[in-house]
Amino acid sequence: MEKRPVNDRFPACVSARTWFGRIRRAPAVFGLAMIPSVVVACATVPQAGTAATGTPAASSQASAPSVQTAPPTDPRAYYHFIRGYQAELDQDPQRAIEEYLTAYRGDPSSVFLKSRLASLYFSVGDIPNAVRFADRLSEANIQDAATLNQMATIYAGAGRPDRAIALYDRVIEQTPASPEAYFSKGLLLMNLKRVDEAARSFEAGIAQAKESPIGYYYLGRAEFEAKHVDRAIANFERAITLNPSFEPPYLALAAVYEAQQDRPRAVAIHRKYLQTVNPHSKEVRHRLVRLLISQKAYTDALAEVDILLADDADDLDAQLRAGLIHGELKNYSKAIELLSKILDLRPAEVRVRDYLGLMYEEVKDYDRALQAYEANLKLQPTYYDAHMHMGFLLYRLKRYPEAITHLTEAVKLNPKQPDPHLLLGLTYLQTEQHTLASQAFEEGIVHNPDNPDLHFNLGTAYDKLNRFDDLVRAMETALRLDPHHADALNYLGYTYAERGVRIEEAVLLTQRAVTLKPNNGYYVDSLGWAFYKMGRLEEALTEIKRAAALVKDDPVIYEHLGEIYYKQQHVSEAKEAWLHSLEIDPSNLKLIRRYRDLGLGDPLQEERVRQATQRVSQHQPPQKPATP
Repeated sequence: MEKRPVNDRFPACVSARTWFGRIRRAPAVFGLAMIPSVVVACATVPQAGTAATGTPAASSQASAPSVQTAPPTDPRAYYHFIRGYQAELDQDPQRAIEEYLTAYRGDPSSVFLKSRLASLYFSVGDIPNAVRFADRLSEANIQDAATLNQMATIYAGAGRPDRAIALYDRVIEQTPASPEAYFSKGLLLMNLKRVDEAARSFEAGIAQAKESPIGYYYLGRAEFEAKHVDRAIANFERAITLNPSFEPPYLALAAVYEAQQDRPRAVAIHRKYLQTVNPHSKEVRHRLVRLLISQKAYTDALAEVDILLADDADDLDAQLRAGLIHGELKNYSKAIELLSKILDLRPAEVRVRDYLGLMYEEVKDYDRALQAYEANLKLQPTYYDAHMHMGFLLYRLKRYPEAITHLTEAVKLNPKQPDPHLLLGLTYLQTEQHTLASQAFEEGIVHNPDNPDLHFNLGTAYDKLNRFDDLVRAMETALRLDPHHADALNYLGYTYAERGVRIEEAVLLTQRAVTLKPNNGYYVDSLGWAFYKMGRLEEALTEIKRAAALVKDDPVIYEHLGEIYYKQQHVSEAKEAWLHSLEIDPSNLKLIRRYRDLGLGDPLQEERVRQATQRVSQHQPPQKPATP
């Protein structure tokens, strides 16, 4: 989840800036960035009952001067104090600082002025000056809890957590019944990854305000950080029960369920939030849409998108999601219509045009798809997705040289991504540039050493280069990284069987592949061929027949079937299988020679094979006839 701004219902207090991104140097509090944050500890102590309701007492502006610390007594200093005070009321912190500095020069012993200057400098992000005045305050024996709390916040923001914690402890000593300092201290401890201490501080705060939704919310965050998921959920639910309109625990609870891949419960929490807290929250409804899409609940997702568009017809993300959902529902014409309308108004939206290209691919309008990607590249020549989509579509269209150009550019633009390396290597394989293919896969592995697909495809390139030992090593690496990589299991097992080596291992490997994908006819054929090589002919025949039933008209399967029949001395069945193989692929010179060498005649004189040869020649450019 993107880091979420604090909702207007729970404005940030000065003391919270340390933890929630207002100060650049401070890391995030919570282990998961998706867990939302809300603050309660402000420069002035909230009124009684604040923590129980979950509503902070102060805004993100510097708090107004405390009535608990006397203003300066010097007349000139008092005059500038009044002007500074008025500037604060006018929300003009820079003018307030100037006036207070003038007053301070007239009364440098004023604790009040030091406090205001420290607070105001902190509010405008001038941490060094904030700390300078906080240090001067520390020289005095400050007893005011609000001032101590404010100085603790400044030290926390300045990266001096030990000093901040000591001041929070002093606030707790002076006002032990007020929960805010416990919560502020707990948040700082969370930021320091001292999660157990943070939890104890939150629990101590809850002990002072037993019905505090904020306290239970913070405790839930600490429990989640400590990987006590059930306790975290219980605390978030307790916070919601205490204050059903309190926003952060809903978002935190939904984030926990998402982290656990419990999408139905995450959906339920988002729906409850929208019903109870804020039905107009674009962020939450967008997240609900994403969750519904991930569950393939496209109709429900579309209904939520309609609500988003009713609230804001110009919501580009909602418009785009509507188009994509229609695409998922295979309403491609509607998807194209919606995406085109967006581009009519916003022609520079390359992301939208990218999706439009994908929709054109779905309806096999490849010319318009290419035009969409090309238009994006004119707008942004370094747009990675356009190069990838162009490369993939050109690969599908067998326009390999053009595909190579775009995929090479994609590799340059994003060398750490495995996909461009994979697709570039596969394209080189299609053009029989096997060395370049192996180099593409090897370069991908440099950036992605744990990607099993790169190792698998590298093995196939090594196979084409007759580098058998390297092939085996690549396939074994792929299987070490992913023991369930069915393609690698099948490829390595079939390679052993074809070469007549390690036959027992070939059977085991292909059996594992078939177990993973029992209806993959090519895997079943590999298993049958391994049985054949082992001499287990009946099992081989059973598997090859099943492969032929699963994959219609594959010439290799019928070639294997003929070999098994011939080995069993079923010559007529062998001839039939081989002739059917040559009907599918009449260019198999090896099979033609074998058929002749076995004294079965000339298969090229068979009418069915002659027709197949003629049919194939009509669909290919003229070539010099081969003499088998």
